Amino acid sequence: MPNRLIHETSPYLLQHAHNPVDWYPWGEEAFAKARAEDKPIFLSVGYATCHWCHVMERESFEDPEVAAFLSAHFVPIKVDREELPDVDHVYMSALQAMTGSGGWPMSMFLMPDLRPFYGGTYFPPRDHPQLPSFRRLLEAVRNAWLHQKEDVLENAQGLTAALGNALRPRGAPLPEDLHAAALAGLSRAFDPSYGGFGGAPKFPQSPALLYLLSHAWLGDGVAWKHLELTLERMMEGGIYDQVGGGFHRYAVDGIWRVPHFEKMLYDNAQLARVYLGGYELSGKERYRQVAEEILRYVLREMTGPQGEFWSAQDADSEGVEGKFYVWSEAEFREVLGADADAAARLFGVSEAGNWEGVNVLERRFPDEALRESLGLSPQAYGEWVEGVRSRLYERRKGRVWPLTDDKVLADWNGLMLRAFAEAGRLLGEERYLEAARANARFVLGTMLTGGLLRHSWRAGKLRPEAYLSDQANYGLGLLELYQATGEMEWLEAAHQRAEAVLAHFRDPEGGFRDSMNEGLPVKAKDVYDGPYPSPSASAAELLFRLAALYERPEWHEAALSAVEVYSQSLLRSAFGFPALLQAHLVGTQGSELAMVTPSSWLPEVRGQYLPITTLASGPAGSVPILADRKAGLAYLCRHGSCRLPSENFQALRAELHALYPGARLD
Repeated sequence: MPNRLIHETSPYLLQHAHNPVDWYPWGEEAFAKARAEDKPIFLSVGYATCHWCHVMERESFEDPEVAAFLSAHFVPIKVDREELPDVDHVYMSALQAMTGSGGWPMSMFLMPDLRPFYGGTYFPPRDHPQLPSFRRLLEAVRNAWLHQKEDVLENAQGLTAALGNALRPRGAPLPEDLHAAALAGLSRAFDPSYGGFGGAPKFPQSPALLYLLSHAWLGDGVAWKHLELTLERMMEGGIYDQVGGGFHRYAVDGIWRVPHFEKMLYDNAQLARVYLGGYELSGKERYRQVAEEILRYVLREMTGPQGEFWSAQDADSEGVEGKFYVWSEAEFREVLGADADAAARLFGVSEAGNWEGVNVLERRFPDEALRESLGLSPQAYGEWVEGVRSRLYERRKGRVWPLTDDKVLADWNGLMLRAFAEAGRLLGEERYLEAARANARFVLGTMLTGGLLRHSWRAGKLRPEAYLSDQANYGLGLLELYQATGEMEWLEAAHQRAEAVLAHFRDPEGGFRDSMNEGLPVKAKDVYDGPYPSPSASAAELLFRLAALYERPEWHEAALSAVEVYSQSLLRSAFGFPALLQAHLVGTQGSELAMVTPSSWLPEVRGQYLPITTLASGPAGSVPILADRKAGLAYLCRHGSCRLPSENFQALRAELHALYPGARLD
């Protein structure tokens, strides 16, 4: 007999629709039951491709005795963190305040008025030295609820007050050496052996890589050194899918070898841009290949029939993590035959394997040495490698595939839209621009209602929630699509997203709030970058860029204040805020490039990598920055002050060199 989750659209909630637990979705029906029956709420938050969420479901939520106890003494609520990110953020902040760490599945206990009082992450079915069993935990919380109610209430009050205080921004003037200090902080966290930041587990930290990319373009040699090493080591390791393209979510070790095998849309969107930028700065063909392999993977496996981008692919197949991706030496040799010896050197395949007796494919063997040993020209060697990868992919296609979470999230789609549009512009690839246009038509045609982009769509159903991240990230994607094509409809759509940000998400206390939900115990306001930019950072960057094009200085001030309101946090820990720092870089050192059409050399300009410059092109007067300009000329400006107009590309390059003396423009 299914529970209430059977009526939901989230793949994660539907995975739990046949649990014996009497699950409720997040909503007033569950809250009213908790109030009426004076029961604590058990809140379980996860997502469809979460490995340990699957484990806890099998061990506890499918256990009839545990399910009966949970349903009798609590009001169980199940939440997809990707569908309701504000709920996830508030209670994850509470969990981190309580325990110093967090993760999914998140297991929280709430008062009927939604204030948290206790929580954790995964709990096992039997007692462990460090963790009680889930059943024993439930019994302990019920006992406290019945016999120590005052202590429970005190915990809830204290935790809620502390959360509200922690989420309150504290501003101060920003120092002139803000970015130098931030880069020094990133350098202290950098791994000089394998790139990236910190040790195991090691995440790509894409917002930090994009921030380094901008500084590398500006001419910072240390930033480029850090970025280059990271790009090299990541694309060699098992975190990169050497057969099908695309990056897994993180590596469980510090050398990028063994991934946690799920693939997320947001990682691949940002890393495509990082590798594309790396190619533009270095000319290394392998970086371009990786960027394009990511985009081809997304088109092949993560794109719906209407151009929508899906959210994630699971780590598990047939209940085993990584089974879809790993290789025994015997199967590898069976597939490749006479090419197996050379391919085994290329991908590090051995009989013993490099993870639990099987092989996670890596590509650490020097290509040049292998090419010479095979006696192949560079072109023939590239064709041989692609032939090997193609045969392995064809074999892998016959395996049981991991689950694909096919819900469509507006903010994540915005990140991917930006990647396709930027790649189409820089590489001159029309197919990428067509993918971007198709996505924009779908999202704007399906997910925009009441002046706001709604967050989540699946199977023909649009949920009502709308978040700051949706407006901001999708706005940036639309802006990039306009820069790539000059098509005014995308710029106007980006302009409307900026207006929605200012109309619905400004916070009287300063900056922006993430959500319009007033029912949570504290305000959802997350400025820290996780694996993708914070909503406030994306909103600030969008406003900085559009303020110049539309000559709206008040938008620039709103964006600047949204950065400055977190100045104490920026000064204390730059590592937590690289996207906000990137937005500040755009707002203070960025520029605008205005070109009135017709212009014979506009395509050449569009192909330039200028990461902190916003390109405006179109008929005279179509955008305020294009008013009173002459066709065929280029105007490079900063904060409304323009340099001499350029009549050709060589003259523009000279103006760029004058504005950015150390930049990697050649």
